[in-house]
Amino acid sequence: MLQCIFLLSDSGEVMVEKQTTAHRVDRAICGWFWDYVLAHAAGDASKVLQVVVSPTHYLFQVCRNGVTFLACTQVEMPPLMAIEFLSRVADVLTDYLGDLNEDIIKDNFVLVYQILDEMMDNGFPLTTEPNILKDMIIPPNIVSKMLNVVTGKSSNLGNKLPDATASYVPWRTTVIKDASNEVYVNIVEELDACVNREGALVKCEAYGKIQVNSSLPGVPELTLSFANPTIINDVRFHPCVRFRPWESSQILSFVPPDGQFDLMSYRVKKLKTTPIYVKPQLTSDSGNCRVNVMVGIRNDPGKPIDSITVQFPLPPLIASADLTANYGTVDILADQTCLWTIGQIPKDKAPSLSGNLRLEEGLTHLHTFPTFQVKFRIMGVALSGLQFDKLEVKNTPSAPYKGFRAQTRAGRYEVRS
Repeated sequence: MLQCIFLLSDSGEVMVEKQTTAHRVDRAICGWFWDYVLAHAAGDASKVLQVVVSPTHYLFQVCRNGVTFLACTQVEMPPLMAIEFLSRVADVLTDYLGDLNEDIIKDNFVLVYQILDEMMDNGFPLTTEPNILKDMIIPPNIVSKMLNVVTGKSSNLGNKLPDATASYVPWRTTVIKDASNEVYVNIVEELDACVNREGALVKCEAYGKIQVNSSLPGVPELTLSFANPTIINDVRFHPCVRFRPWESSQILSFVPPDGQFDLMSYRVKKLKTTPIYVKPQLTSDSGNCRVNVMVGIRNDPGKPIDSITVQFPLPPLIASADLTANYGTVDILADQTCLWTIGQIPKDKAPSLSGNLRLEEGLTHLHTFPTFQVKFRIMGVALSGLQFDKLEVKNTPSAPYKGFRAQTRAGRYEVRS
């Protein structure tokens, strides 16, 4: 049971306070938590543990775009439930407001408070489905904002309770308007990899989501199967998924919500290769550090690899940097990081970055070498190898249109130097 929820800015300011039970939590707990963040993570809440024990409360926190969602309780409860609920609150607010930052939260304070009021009842999660919430609390738009200014009305609450609240599938409304009788299923993956100084692949994993965009009439029954379900681990499902068919046959059977939602998430461990290689070489002597970085395709996925960037922090005690590339653009950012934007790798040459780092006076060798962060995107391919087998749709008046798509992008892809 969560007794209170706070929304904090990146400076520790309390933007929203929602007491969920009769027991009132003093706002001083936020001051204790921020002192903890300053002491353990230099003011970056995203780097502290998601579960923190204070002298008086158990604290749970999720950080999104500089906004910290902090929940408090004094009773024993499953920590994953609290973290999952806070993550769902962040997702719902992002869906409503388009983005999430301090200014947006303050500009839409009333809306945020109404959403929190509907999502939790007496400390327990109540309504967490965005489709139902949008029937209860109308999302803001330009017209509604102008009417609110003219009329002085500040509430977006609907006049009646959504029909889905009385349904046996509460994530889906009973009457779908303007259903185009189509469903799209996407695989979206992030590749996490770590390459050591010798160029050996230490870790390579794919974290993926199955995203569905459904516009089907009635109450359709969908069955989705994979060609190779045994490769996936650590699955997490949307509440619409029936667990028993998955447990027995690795088949996803569900009645989908209307609109876009995440059907499941998963992880694929121990991948053997990466689509591109990054080979950094740094040699330091006589007050200089020579830098040479090469990028190329290691394992061609069969689709274009685009949006390639390589970023690394300049080592401390650097007086000046002179870096150039034979392809792409090189920028030294305000936070003393070098950003090399490549885009797509050309067929006629391998992109390379080279240059010289001048050390400060009195230093002869560089003792700290940077870690290179790599980003890329591949449309049309899931690098984990996960493939759909078939999608069956029942209880619809006619055969719907089905669309499938895949995408992979780099997550935490690090190359040590």
